[in-house]
Amino acid sequence: MTAGQPIACLGAGRMGRGIAVVFAYAGHDVTVVDFRPRLPEDFQRCGQVLDEVRQTLASLASLGLFPLTAVDAIVARVSVVPQAEAPAALSAAAVIVEAVPEVLEIKRDALARASALAGSQPIIASTTSTILADDLSGAINEPRRFLNAHWLNPAYLVPLVELSPSATTDPTVTERLKQLLESIGKVPVVCAARPGYIVPRIQALAMNEAARMVEEGVASAADIDKAIKYGFGFRFAVLGMLEFIDWGGGDILYYASRYLTRALNDPRYAAPKIIERNMREGHIGLTTGKGFLDYSSLDREAYRAERLKAFIDMLKFLKLVRPPMLPK
Repeated sequence: MTAGQPIACLGAGRMGRGIAVVFAYAGHDVTVVDFRPRLPEDFQRCGQVLDEVRQTLASLASLGLFPLTAVDAIVARVSVVPQAEAPAALSAAAVIVEAVPEVLEIKRDALARASALAGSQPIIASTTSTILADDLSGAINEPRRFLNAHWLNPAYLVPLVELSPSATTDPTVTERLKQLLESIGKVPVVCAARPGYIVPRIQALAMNEAARMVEEGVASAADIDKAIKYGFGFRFAVLGMLEFIDWGGGDILYYASRYLTRALNDPRYAAPKIIERNMREGHIGLTTGKGFLDYSSLDREAYRAERLKAFIDMLKFLKLVRPPMLPK
């Protein structure tokens, strides 16, 4: 997919506007389509959308991301059109990003109409955070070119985009969208069409557990959040979660899970079968050369040093580095 190809955002809400900012910043012309039926005299979204795009870009520039003088040039790449102008906008796009309200019937209706208007060429991607791609793909003309692309809010800052193909998605379509996202500075990952995808599924467990600890009186909300920021978040800003299991050793998770399950009398802490299997096979992580990841061909000392350097950089960012106390 070549750089600068036109993008259409279907829906003029917060997610559609945020994605428009990302693509315009990266040099793409973006048309935001207000897909709701309105009388011509009621179409006021154009000014609202462009004002928010401008405000977002000005805010990012004021925080030092890029020069404020570039805002006008970026905003000029974004246009907003009413439903009546959707056929021209959608058929001209290389990629259509659907960002209408998170209701199955509304999304299916919008995707059906959009795919009919767009013709067979554009890739169509939903931004749904809860609905599976397989539940939407049947509404699309030529569903081979459809998949889910779950952006995390705010879309213009969070690098990750979770790509979830349906059973009918052409693998080359997934690869083309992945390459496009990488070209605009995003970090796409591919996951199966399963409820919760990757990040929402993990964070739902973590958020509920944090709330449960407040409920149980384990600690104050402020102290739990401090623990998350300076412990949980600190480590997982450097190491992936499965990489972290390997770093410490899967055996630690195995025994910790057994203890918590018994101590709290709750099966939600039980380790999955893959942890037990790795234990039996001796694949407990970095020390054995294999865990969830394969370290057999890696310079493990260099890898450890690189990760430790990243931890030190995080300490510097948090302004928590202090000089050593030396004898006078």
